[in-house]
Amino acid sequence: MGLTSNKVLVLAIAIAVVLFIGTVWLWPRLARTNWRAVSGRVGLLLFTQVALFACVGLAANQAFGFYASWADLFGQETDQGIVVDHSANGSTGGPLQVVSTSDVPGVKATRPETGGQVQKVDIVGRKSHIATPAYVYLPPEYFQPQYRTRTFPVAVVMTGYPGTARALVAKLQYPSTAQGLAKDGRAQPMILVMLRPTVAPPRDTECVDVPGGPQAETFFAKDLPEAVLGHYRAGKRPESWGVIGDSTGGYCAIKLAMHHPNVYAAAAGLSPYYKAPIDPTTGDLFHGDDRLRNRADLFWLLKHEKAPDTSLLVTSSKVGEHNYDATMKFIQQVQATNLTRISSIILGSGGHNFNTWRREVPPALQWLGGRLTDH
Repeated sequence: MGLTSNKVLVLAIAIAVVLFIGTVWLWPRLARTNWRAVSGRVGLLLFTQVALFACVGLAANQAFGFYASWADLFGQETDQGIVVDHSANGSTGGPLQVVSTSDVPGVKATRPETGGQVQKVDIVGRKSHIATPAYVYLPPEYFQPQYRTRTFPVAVVMTGYPGTARALVAKLQYPSTAQGLAKDGRAQPMILVMLRPTVAPPRDTECVDVPGGPQAETFFAKDLPEAVLGHYRAGKRPESWGVIGDSTGGYCAIKLAMHHPNVYAAAAGLSPYYKAPIDPTTGDLFHGDDRLRNRADLFWLLKHEKAPDTSLLVTSSKVGEHNYDATMKFIQQVQATNLTRISSIILGSGGHNFNTWRREVPPALQWLGGRLTDH
């Protein structure tokens, strides 16, 4: 049974309930002061607490999509290979390979022409040599005959750390949200490329080109657009490309647009931070390279380098988010540049979690779509 299986959660709850009942039932018999009775009480309490923590952890993982599998949880993820595409067109080459296709969750349609399609893909970076899985949402218009020569704008969507790409589809509901916005005329049809910023798991690279290590920024700035353009009818100009993410993905999104305005014309950061952290999950990202360290600090970038010609959206909440003060400071500094354009979503309250981001995804996608073209 998989880590995210409902059966695992139900089994954990059942075990916790049995241990709780057993503790209540056996406690009077273990009321003595000899070592066996004391050991019995300690054992019952310990196992019951562990079972309760397991239930909470499994439920939280299902709600927030931190880990996709047992291997992912224990840092033994092996999903790095490239699956050969045996699709109808017989294509077997290229940096992007389609593994499987499915309907859009939450959309009642049986054909891609009416409901769109979600494709699971494997991507290999030709420059970075990074291999990572992703999900691609194609809107219904992509399959309709009248749009067969049209190119579509692309939004790269990133999770937080550690995150799972599947959570962007099932939990944050990006495809169904994008489909609904386009259907209502509030946003244009877009291709969504959904993946985690953790392209060298389990390490958190913060979308940095680590000296002697994973070239994560190169992957997102060069390899990923190249792979998508080689496989889909996507717009080739920067005005057709945007990037959006939450938490770590939000930081990466804003940084990529600021570092590479010739690639991404717009970026939306949901609950982002503005400087790459150094902690046990990241390791040494910079290896003494002060320029690399400085450029990973977006406040330093605004102060010391020419402001990029790009559009940014940042979000926070007055109560519940730790990035509120930093976000307000970032907005002020961007406004002072008179070149980079800045927008914001500031909620009255909302924590650093999926519930908050679900409130921000629809207006953020609408904002992003309004700044991209299909050419």
